[in-house]
Amino acid sequence: MNAYPESCKYKKWQVWWLAARPKTLWAGIIPVIVGTVMAFEVDKFHMISFLATLTCSVLIQVGTNFANDVFDFQKGTDDETRKGPMRVTQAGLVTPHQMKIATTTVLGLAFLAGIYLVWRAGWPIMIIGLLSLLLAVLYTYGPFPLGYIGLGDILVLIFFGPVAVGGTYFIFAGHVNTAVLLAGFALGMIATAILVVNNLRDMETDKKSGKHTLAVRFGAGFARTEYLLMICGAMLVPITIYAIEGTHVWTNLAALYIFPAIPVTKKVLTCTNGQVLNDALAGTARLLAIFGALFSLGWLL
Repeated sequence: MNAYPESCKYKKWQVWWLAARPKTLWAGIIPVIVGTVMAFEVDKFHMISFLATLTCSVLIQVGTNFANDVFDFQKGTDDETRKGPMRVTQAGLVTPHQMKIATTTVLGLAFLAGIYLVWRAGWPIMIIGLLSLLLAVLYTYGPFPLGYIGLGDILVLIFFGPVAVGGTYFIFAGHVNTAVLLAGFALGMIATAILVVNNLRDMETDKKSGKHTLAVRFGAGFARTEYLLMICGAMLVPITIYAIEGTHVWTNLAALYIFPAIPVTKKVLTCTNGQVLNDALAGTARLLAIFGALFSLGWLL
Protein backbone atom coordinates (compact mmCIF):
# COMPACT_ATOMS: atom_id res chain seq x y z
CA MET A 1 0.00 0.00 0.00
CA ASN A 2 1.30 3.46 -0.90
CA ALA A 3 1.32 5.64 2.21
CA TYR A 4 1.87 8.72 0.05
CA PRO A 5 -1.12 9.11 -2.33
CA GLU A 6 0.12 12.57 -3.27
CA SER A 7 3.23 10.99 -4.82
CA CYS A 8 1.58 10.75 -8.26
CA LYS A 9 1.86 14.52 -8.68
CA TYR A 10 5.67 14.51 -8.87
CA LYS A 11 7.60 14.84 -12.09
CA LYS A 12 10.59 12.57 -12.64
CA TRP A 13 13.20 15.20 -11.74
CA GLN A 14 11.26 16.04 -8.59
CA VAL A 15 11.33 12.39 -7.55
CA TRP A 16 15.12 12.30 -7.75
CA TRP A 17 15.35 15.66 -6.01
CA LEU A 18 13.29 14.26 -3.13
CA ALA A 19 15.48 11.15 -3.02
CA ALA A 20 18.57 13.37 -2.67
CA ARG A 21 17.04 14.88 0.51
CA PRO A 22 18.04 18.45 -0.28
CA LYS A 23 17.28 19.79 3.20
CA THR A 24 20.17 17.74 4.61
CA LEU A 25 22.74 18.52 1.92
CA TRP A 26 24.15 21.36 4.03
CA ALA A 27 26.02 18.62 5.88
CA GLY A 28 28.05 17.98 2.73
CA ILE A 29 28.37 21.60 1.64
CA ILE A 30 29.26 23.53 4.79
CA PRO A 31 32.40 21.55 5.82
CA VAL A 32 33.89 22.15 2.37
CA ILE A 33 33.12 25.86 2.58
CA VAL A 34 34.62 26.20 6.06
CA GLY A 35 37.75 24.27 5.11
CA THR A 36 38.10 26.39 1.99
CA VAL A 37 37.68 29.65 3.90
CA MET A 38 40.32 28.62 6.43
CA ALA A 39 42.71 27.84 3.57
CA PHE A 40 41.82 31.04 1.73
CA GLU A 41 42.78 33.05 4.81
CA VAL A 42 46.37 31.77 4.45
CA ASP A 43 46.41 32.36 0.67
CA LYS A 44 45.98 28.70 -0.30
CA PHE A 45 42.77 28.88 -2.34
CA HIS A 46 42.46 27.11 -5.70
CA MET A 47 39.14 27.41 -7.57
CA ILE A 48 39.22 24.14 -9.52
CA SER A 49 40.10 22.21 -6.37
CA PHE A 50 37.26 23.90 -4.52
CA LEU A 51 34.72 22.99 -7.18
CA ALA A 52 35.98 19.41 -7.39
CA THR A 53 35.91 19.02 -3.61
CA LEU A 54 32.40 20.44 -3.33
CA THR A 55 31.23 18.20 -6.16
CA CYS A 56 32.69 15.09 -4.53
CA SER A 57 31.24 15.90 -1.13
CA VAL A 58 27.73 16.55 -2.40
CA LEU A 59 27.73 13.54 -4.72
CA ILE A 60 28.88 11.22 -1.94
CA GLN A 61 26.12 12.48 0.33
CA VAL A 62 23.51 12.13 -2.41
CA GLY A 63 24.81 8.64 -3.14
CA THR A 64 24.53 7.78 0.54
CA ASN A 65 20.96 9.05 0.61
CA PHE A 66 20.09 7.02 -2.49
CA ALA A 67 21.61 3.90 -0.92
CA ASN A 68 19.69 4.48 2.31
CA ASP A 69 16.48 4.90 0.33
CA VAL A 70 16.69 1.51 -1.34
CA PHE A 71 18.36 -0.58 1.35
CA ASP A 72 16.17 0.70 4.19
CA PHE A 73 13.18 -0.23 2.05
CA GLN A 74 14.52 -3.71 1.32
CA LYS A 75 15.25 -4.30 5.01
CA GLY A 76 11.70 -3.28 5.95
CA THR A 77 12.80 -0.18 7.85
CA ASP A 78 10.76 2.09 5.58
CA ASP A 79 7.12 1.01 5.41
CA GLU A 80 3.65 2.55 5.47
CA THR A 81 4.04 3.49 9.15
CA ARG A 82 7.06 5.70 8.51
CA LYS A 83 6.81 9.17 10.13
CA GLY A 84 9.52 10.79 8.06
CA PRO A 85 9.35 12.46 4.64
CA MET A 86 8.53 10.29 1.67
CA ARG A 87 11.13 7.77 0.58
CA VAL A 88 10.77 7.30 -3.14
CA THR A 89 11.53 3.57 -3.29
CA GLN A 90 9.05 2.77 -0.54
CA ALA A 91 6.46 5.02 -2.20
CA GLY A 92 6.81 3.08 -5.46
CA LEU A 93 8.09 6.05 -7.46
CA VAL A 94 11.40 4.33 -8.22
CA THR A 95 12.15 0.61 -8.37
CA PRO A 96 14.93 -0.84 -6.23
CA HIS A 97 16.85 -1.66 -9.42
CA GLN A 98 16.61 1.93 -10.63
CA MET A 99 17.74 3.28 -7.27
CA LYS A 100 20.75 0.95 -7.18
CA ILE A 101 21.75 2.10 -10.67
CA ALA A 102 21.38 5.74 -9.56
CA THR A 103 23.46 5.08 -6.44
CA THR A 104 26.23 3.46 -8.48
CA THR A 105 26.14 6.29 -11.03
CA VAL A 106 26.33 9.10 -8.48
CA LEU A 107 29.12 7.47 -6.48
CA GLY A 108 30.93 6.69 -9.73
CA LEU A 109 30.82 10.38 -10.68
CA ALA A 110 32.19 11.23 -7.24
CA PHE A 111 35.05 8.79 -7.84
CA LEU A 112 35.85 10.41 -11.18
CA ALA A 113 35.87 13.91 -9.68
CA GLY A 114 38.05 12.61 -6.87
CA ILE A 115 40.77 11.46 -9.27
CA TYR A 116 41.74 15.09 -9.80
CA LEU A 117 41.90 15.71 -6.04
CA VAL A 118 44.11 12.67 -5.53
CA TRP A 119 46.39 13.91 -8.32
CA ARG A 120 46.59 17.30 -6.63
CA ALA A 121 46.87 16.27 -2.96
CA GLY A 122 48.09 12.67 -2.92
CA TRP A 123 47.43 9.48 -1.01
CA PRO A 124 45.74 10.97 2.13
CA ILE A 125 42.90 12.21 -0.07
CA MET A 126 42.76 8.85 -1.84
CA ILE A 127 42.24 7.11 1.52
CA ILE A 128 39.58 9.62 2.61
CA GLY A 129 37.78 9.34 -0.72
CA LEU A 130 37.77 5.55 -0.90
CA LEU A 131 36.61 5.24 2.72
CA SER A 132 33.85 7.75 2.13
CA LEU A 133 32.62 5.89 -0.95
CA LEU A 134 32.74 2.56 0.87
CA LEU A 135 30.89 3.86 3.94
CA ALA A 136 28.24 5.49 1.74
CA VAL A 137 27.08 1.97 0.84
CA LEU A 138 27.98 0.01 3.98
CA TYR A 139 25.98 2.41 6.14
CA THR A 140 22.80 0.53 5.20
CA TYR A 141 24.03 -2.42 3.10
CA GLY A 142 25.68 -5.73 3.87
CA PRO A 143 25.41 -8.31 6.64
CA PHE A 144 26.43 -5.74 9.26
CA PRO A 145 25.23 -2.33 8.01
CA LEU A 146 26.93 0.28 10.16
CA GLY A 147 23.83 2.41 10.68
CA TYR A 148 22.00 -0.66 11.99
CA ILE A 149 24.49 -1.46 14.74
CA GLY A 150 24.67 1.99 16.30
CA LEU A 151 27.77 3.36 14.57
CA GLY A 152 25.99 6.06 12.58
CA ASP A 153 26.54 8.83 15.11
CA ILE A 154 30.30 8.39 15.40
CA LEU A 155 30.71 8.05 11.63
CA VAL A 156 28.77 11.26 10.97
CA LEU A 157 30.71 13.09 13.69
CA ILE A 158 34.05 12.11 12.14
CA PHE A 159 33.38 12.11 8.40
CA PHE A 160 31.13 15.18 8.25
CA GLY A 161 33.43 16.89 10.73
CA PRO A 162 37.22 16.80 10.98
CA VAL A 163 37.63 14.50 7.98
CA ALA A 164 35.58 16.77 5.69
CA VAL A 165 37.00 20.07 6.92
CA GLY A 166 40.52 18.74 7.41
CA GLY A 167 40.50 16.96 4.07
CA THR A 168 39.35 20.11 2.29
CA TYR A 169 42.02 22.21 3.97
CA PHE A 170 44.67 19.58 3.18
CA ILE A 171 43.81 19.70 -0.53
CA PHE A 172 44.71 23.40 -0.58
CA ALA A 173 47.48 23.65 2.00
CA GLY A 174 49.07 20.19 2.12
CA HIS A 175 48.72 19.95 5.91
CA VAL A 176 46.18 20.39 8.70
CA ASN A 177 46.31 22.07 12.10
CA THR A 178 44.48 22.04 15.42
CA ALA A 179 42.12 24.90 14.56
CA VAL A 180 41.01 23.18 11.36
CA LEU A 181 40.27 19.90 13.13
CA LEU A 182 38.42 21.64 15.96
CA ALA A 183 36.30 23.56 13.46
CA GLY A 184 35.55 20.22 11.85
CA PHE A 185 34.37 18.74 15.14
CA ALA A 186 31.96 21.65 15.59
CA LEU A 187 30.35 20.96 12.22
CA GLY A 188 30.44 17.22 12.87
CA MET A 189 28.52 17.71 16.11
CA ILE A 190 25.74 19.64 14.38
CA ALA A 191 25.62 17.07 11.57
CA THR A 192 25.32 14.37 14.23
CA ALA A 193 22.45 16.32 15.76
CA ILE A 194 20.66 16.06 12.40
CA LEU A 195 21.03 12.28 12.55
CA VAL A 196 19.85 12.21 16.16
CA VAL A 197 16.56 13.89 15.19
CA ASN A 198 16.15 11.39 12.37
CA ASN A 199 16.74 8.45 14.72
CA LEU A 200 14.51 9.88 17.43
CA ARG A 201 11.65 10.26 14.95
CA ASP A 202 12.13 6.76 13.53
CA MET A 203 12.57 4.87 16.81
CA GLU A 204 9.42 2.76 16.46
CA THR A 205 9.98 1.61 12.89
CA ASP A 206 13.72 1.15 13.48
CA LYS A 207 13.03 -1.06 16.48
CA LYS A 208 10.63 -3.26 14.49
CA SER A 209 13.09 -3.70 11.63
CA GLY A 210 16.11 -4.43 13.83
CA LYS A 211 17.87 -1.13 13.21
CA HIS A 212 19.67 -0.62 16.51
CA THR A 213 20.52 3.07 16.46
CA LEU A 214 21.67 4.68 19.69
CA ALA A 215 18.13 6.03 20.11
CA VAL A 216 16.76 2.48 19.93
CA ARG A 217 19.49 1.06 22.17
CA PHE A 218 19.32 3.67 24.93
CA GLY A 219 15.96 5.36 24.51
CA ALA A 220 14.46 8.73 23.65
CA GLY A 221 15.90 10.40 26.74
CA PHE A 222 19.42 9.48 25.67
CA ALA A 223 18.80 10.77 22.13
CA ARG A 224 17.50 14.10 23.40
CA THR A 225 20.47 14.48 25.74
CA GLU A 226 22.83 13.65 22.88
CA TYR A 227 21.16 16.29 20.72
CA LEU A 228 21.56 18.93 23.42
CA LEU A 229 25.22 18.03 23.94
CA MET A 230 25.94 18.22 20.22
CA ILE A 231 24.30 21.62 19.82
CA CYS A 232 25.94 23.12 22.91
CA GLY A 233 29.28 21.48 22.19
CA ALA A 234 29.51 23.11 18.78
CA MET A 235 28.89 26.51 20.36
CA LEU A 236 31.96 26.05 22.59
CA VAL A 237 34.37 25.22 19.75
CA PRO A 238 35.07 28.79 18.53
CA ILE A 239 35.80 29.81 22.12
CA THR A 240 38.19 26.88 22.45
CA ILE A 241 39.98 27.77 19.19
CA TYR A 242 40.49 31.33 20.38
CA ALA A 243 41.73 30.12 23.78
CA ILE A 244 44.30 27.86 22.10
CA GLU A 245 45.34 29.99 19.15
CA GLY A 246 44.88 33.47 20.59
CA THR A 247 43.72 34.66 17.15
CA HIS A 248 40.52 34.90 15.12
CA VAL A 249 38.46 36.26 17.98
CA TRP A 250 35.59 37.01 15.59
CA THR A 251 34.95 33.30 15.04
CA ASN A 252 33.08 33.55 18.33
CA LEU A 253 30.30 35.06 16.22
CA ALA A 254 29.42 31.46 15.42
CA ALA A 255 28.22 31.00 18.98
CA LEU A 256 25.30 33.29 18.09
CA TYR A 257 23.75 30.35 16.27
CA ILE A 258 22.48 29.27 19.67
CA PHE A 259 19.63 31.79 19.40
CA PRO A 260 17.95 30.20 16.36
CA ALA A 261 18.87 26.84 17.92
CA ILE A 262 16.66 27.41 20.97
CA PRO A 263 13.25 26.88 19.31
CA VAL A 264 14.56 23.93 17.29
CA THR A 265 16.02 22.32 20.40
CA LYS A 266 12.75 22.85 22.26
CA LYS A 267 10.94 20.85 19.58
CA VAL A 268 13.43 18.00 19.85
CA LEU A 269 13.29 17.91 23.64
CA THR A 270 9.52 18.09 24.00
CA CYS A 271 7.79 16.75 20.88
CA THR A 272 7.11 13.27 19.56
CA ASN A 273 4.95 14.20 16.56
CA GLY A 274 6.54 13.07 13.31
CA GLN A 275 5.87 16.26 11.37
CA VAL A 276 7.24 18.42 14.17
CA LEU A 277 10.40 16.33 14.26
CA ASN A 278 10.67 16.56 10.47
CA ASP A 279 10.62 20.34 10.88
CA ALA A 280 13.24 20.06 13.64
CA LEU A 281 15.46 17.98 11.36
CA ALA A 282 15.29 20.60 8.62
CA GLY A 283 15.82 23.29 11.24
CA THR A 284 18.93 21.55 12.55
CA ALA A 285 20.32 21.41 9.00
CA ARG A 286 19.74 25.17 8.77
CA LEU A 287 21.62 25.60 12.06
CA LEU A 288 24.60 23.90 10.44
CA ALA A 289 24.46 26.43 7.59
CA ILE A 290 24.12 29.35 10.02
CA PHE A 291 27.02 28.16 12.16
CA GLY A 292 29.22 27.61 9.11
CA ALA A 293 28.40 31.05 7.69
CA LEU A 294 29.07 32.85 10.98
CA PHE A 295 32.29 30.90 11.60
CA SER A 296 33.55 31.56 8.08
CA LEU A 297 32.76 35.27 8.33
CA GLY A 298 34.46 35.50 11.70
CA TRP A 299 37.54 33.66 10.42
CA LEU A 300 38.01 36.21 7.67
CA LEU A 301 37.49 39.30 9.86
